[in-house]
Formats: sequence, C-alpha cells, structure tokens
Amino acid sequence: MADNKGMRINEQIRVREIRLIDNEGNQQGIVPTLEAIKMARERDLDLVEVSPNATPPVCKILDFGKYRFEQEKKLRDSKKNQKVLKLKEIRMQPKIGSGDLDTKAKHVQEFLDEGDKVKVTIRFKGRELAHTELGFDVLKEIEKRLVEGSYAIEKAASMDGRFMSMTLASKVKK
Repeated sequence: MADNKGMRINEQIRVREIRLIDNEGNQQGIVPTLEAIKMARERDLDLVEVSPNATPPVCKILDFGKYRFEQEKKLRDSKKNQKVLKLKEIRMQPKIGSGDLDTKAKHVQEFLDEGDKVKVTIRFKGRELAHTELGFDVLKEIEKRLVEGSYAIEKAASMDGRFMSMTLASKVKK
C-alpha cells in the first residue's frame, strides 16, 4: 500500500463499527466495518477514516486518490499565502562614524521596506561598557535617519550582557 499520510483506508480500519457517510455526503448511521467496505467496493470507491478519534470513528466512502490530491492542493495553497518573516540583524559599535552610520541606516531601511524585522545590535568591547549612553545615542540616531512612519519599535533599546539591541518591524505590509 502506498503512503497514506497516516490515514487508514479499507482493510486498515480495524474497529468493528463505524459511523458512515456515503459518497453523496449522506449519513448512513453506525454500520459494521465489513459491510461499509463492501458498500465502497460495489461503488468502486474506498472507505476512508476521516475522524479516527471519534467514537465510533467517522468514515467516508470516496475516491481516496482524488481526496488525497485535494488535501495536498489545499495544503499547497495555504503555504502559498504565508509570508515567512525574517529577522535580520545589523551589528555595529558605539564609536561608529557618521558615514558608516548612514550606510547601516540605509541597510536597515531596505530590510524594513522588504517587510523583514530588523534587530539593531551594538557590541561593547572592554571599557566601552562604562559608556552605554553612547549606544543609546547611536540607536536614537539610527531611528532619526529612518523614513518616518515606515517602522514600529517592537522592542525598545535594552542591554543584554555586552550587547545593546532594539528590534524594529515594518509598518508597511507588502
């Protein structure tokens, strides 16, 4: 038997009685499993267990190949509509030059325009840790250089060990 994605069909259904739904979608009530399999065979269809956790399990008479194709198609369509959010990280130091800061801000803006989240991180080395206010100033400067209204601060600037970071998210959804 081919891979049935965890679904039981025909003889794989081992319970004595099932709740049967025929190929037109009508409830047939509780029927012995062997009789339901026989009914499905007469119509050249399969008996498929659609709700195994119910008591008794719910089974439908249908064309299993067609049913599985429809399920996979629904899954593909739902995946197509999902947007995978990425978290991009921009790292810098508290004593960054003005030109480098412009470049970093431009990269942050590009990531935000693409719809990604951006984590701006400042790494402190040695005695720089005594001057964390420089890191806050750099993060404020990054905020100033971004296009107003194109971002939302998801996580405000905060210290985490030797790192200071803030997370920005795009307001404009592509």
